[in-house]
Amino acid sequence: MSTELNNLLDLQNKVAIVTGGAVGIGAGIAQRLHQAGANIVIADVSEQNATIEADKLNQLRPDSALSVTTDVSKKESVDSLVSDAIQKFGRIDILVNNAGIFPSTPLVQMEESDFMKVIDINLRGAFLTTKAVSTQMISQGNGGKIINITSIDALHPSMVGLAHYDASKHGLWGFTKNVAIELAEHKIWVNSIAPGGISTPGAAAMQDPSKMPAGVDMQALTNAFLARIPMHRMGEPDDIGKVALFLASDMSSYMTGSQIVVDGGALLG
Repeated sequence: MSTELNNLLDLQNKVAIVTGGAVGIGAGIAQRLHQAGANIVIADVSEQNATIEADKLNQLRPDSALSVTTDVSKKESVDSLVSDAIQKFGRIDILVNNAGIFPSTPLVQMEESDFMKVIDINLRGAFLTTKAVSTQMISQGNGGKIINITSIDALHPSMVGLAHYDASKHGLWGFTKNVAIELAEHKIWVNSIAPGGISTPGAAAMQDPSKMPAGVDMQALTNAFLARIPMHRMGEPDDIGKVALFLASDMSSYMTGSQIVVDGGALLG
């Protein structure tokens, strides 16, 4: 018998970890999963921002959110995150690997340390969290959902200055597909979302002319990008949050190893 419609999006009694969950896309995802009834663990490198976001959720539903200061590129920090989540809520059902950075540095100016910092956070971080959380999910024996936030830059090159970012997102898409095969026998479904241009604090900071490498006209790049979007607008964090809710819920019960592009049609250009 099929699930009743009003239960398909019900995440009551589920526990979700959202990395980079304090602002931008991560916060948009956390808010939608919380609205569907999930208890939320906000994992973010910023203790202040994570606390603020968790407090907002707890005001809506008391004792339903936890903030954990987390550096996803460090194993000990990820292990502490999982331990804190279990101590607070007793289980983990959903993991959203959203934490990521995208500093702009042209290849000729890029140092090895610049490249590796992006890889460590965007790709190694997803490996560490996925390994730790999937191990917990397997021990629980009830399956789970893992959602990786890639980018349309996992499918198409972005722009000068983001070679390290594109490499990390291509890698995360490949990681998603491979892990989906391995974890399927444990009823853990692994999918990804590829956002296009989303209005976030990070995106706004990136457009600051004072932070751009010499010779890079960020306003011109932004205008050119907007011109390629058939919907004629940037996305909002909630545009990603709604798709994350779909993947976290029973609405996506027969999906694993898939990637959903959410870009206003930008890749059509």
